[in-house]
Amino acid sequence: MTLPVSEAERLLIALDIDGTVLLEDNSFSPGVEEAVSEAVARGHIVTLSTGRSWESTHPVLSRLGLLPPYVVCANGATIMSRDEDEPSGYARHTTETFDATEVLSFVREHLPGASYMVELADGTRLFTHYMDDWDLNRPGARHVAFDEMLGIQVTRVVVVSPEHDGDEFNAFVERMGLQQVTYAVGWSAWLDIAPQGVNKATALEKVRAWLELDPARIVVMGDGRNDVQMLEWAREGGGEAVVMGQAPLEVQQYATQLTLSVEGGGVAAALSKLGVATSTIV
Repeated sequence: MTLPVSEAERLLIALDIDGTVLLEDNSFSPGVEEAVSEAVARGHIVTLSTGRSWESTHPVLSRLGLLPPYVVCANGATIMSRDEDEPSGYARHTTETFDATEVLSFVREHLPGASYMVELADGTRLFTHYMDDWDLNRPGARHVAFDEMLGIQVTRVVVVSPEHDGDEFNAFVERMGLQQVTYAVGWSAWLDIAPQGVNKATALEKVRAWLELDPARIVVMGDGRNDVQMLEWAREGGGEAVVMGQAPLEVQQYATQLTLSVEGGGVAAALSKLGVATSTIV
């Protein structure tokens, strides 16, 4: 029998998607569905906090059977809110945009052979080269010339450089010296650029305030460099910052709890350790 938690005991649990909830083949980490379902049944709020666009986040939310009041997408630049009048059940509540002309031009000088994508406030994606990981088969994606990305307001910029591996690319980006933006380098040669001062932590802090939750009632889980700010935010507020076992050492240092890898069922193991779920990982 699942016993519901009291209002004072309720947690906001924010999960990264790729490398946390999902494996590389887009299948779920072992035990995550059962553990998340149990946490929700007990009265906790489980949501997603991801670098993905809403269009590629919504299917994962649906597969997990989640209906949280807010969902954080595009590394904090987009916050979706529950709206039953919308076909997806959600509407764009908050979007942060910037004119990426300067940063796009600057990055292209250093990475002329890279692939570029920008996302607009309404979810439209403009791209220079097709990339499977950009989920471009969905409506709202359009192939354009690079110059068509200039002079418009966007929520984020994504750059992929096939010439570099992950560590090499991270060092390259640091040497590049990007200014006036927030950026994070992914596992591969993947660069995500957001408006200055916008990240998963800034978005989740808004969500926490709207839900009127104590900072100590926050649990976040992630594995990548774009999760560092939300991990640090949760830890500094007295909450739990859970890092997946396969995360780089530079990310692990922000953890209050280091869990199993995504392949080993890290989310389910962490929720069990926190007493939020008791599901067994198979």
